[in-house]
Amino acid sequence: MPNGFLEHTNITVSDPDRLSGLLQKLCNWHERWSGPAQLGGRTIHVGTEQQYLALYARADGAAGPFTKGAPLNHVALVVDDIEAAESLVMAAGLQPFAHGDYYPGRRFYFFDWDGIEFEIVTYG
Repeated sequence: MPNGFLEHTNITVSDPDRLSGLLQKLCNWHERWSGPAQLGGRTIHVGTEQQYLALYARADGAAGPFTKGAPLNHVALVVDDIEAAESLVMAAGLQPFAHGDYYPGRRFYFFDWDGIEFEIVTYG
């Protein structure tokens, strides 16, 4: 049986630079690539050398809002300092919610500017 891993997820956002900046701070990621999207608009790839989020902006600037769960429930990101991550989220003007401690970690959620839900989790 082949082995695999998640390389990237492509999401539509209204301002890829804004979300890329937040993700770079939250996860210590970098911008891997940016440029024209295949079918128009613009894309930024932000992440690591092995995996990334492709942040796509349509040429007309439209993004959402989307209904939660249709088709995506949330994007989960693992961080090593959840308190620092929450401070960065709040400094960006976003509201953390649904904090939870559970074995083996802790988590909170937030909606970005386009209504995309992110889960921030830490283990250990």
